[in-house]
Amino acid sequence: MEITIDDIINRIDELLEFNRWTLYKLAKEANISYSTLSNIYARRTFPSIPTLYSICKGFNISLSDFFNFKENPLRDYDYEEFEQILINDYRSLSQRNKDILRAYLDALINSSKNQ
Repeated sequence: MEITIDDIINRIDELLEFNRWTLYKLAKEANISYSTLSNIYARRTFPSIPTLYSICKGFNISLSDFFNFKENPLRDYDYEEFEQILINDYRSLSQRNKDILRAYLDALINSSKNQ
């Protein structure tokens, strides 16, 4: 299967929509310049492997997940709107705050099991 620039752009668009992100937000999450992403769209140029890797890292997915066009794991989930908000909020947290939230959730789960 030959992968086209349209496939790459469509996949980025799909992931942006799924995460409810803008290109600017992706640039920040991927730690790449906005102009790099903008050039991919405007000039229809293939991203380099390091850029694509950074994009995937920003979306918190693997390269394999990115290129999984036919068996799209994003379509397997039917998140409610609030669940998606929680996921997006979680992704914006620092690692320290993610750890704190995880500990808090563990405590809530344990306390509900004991009731």
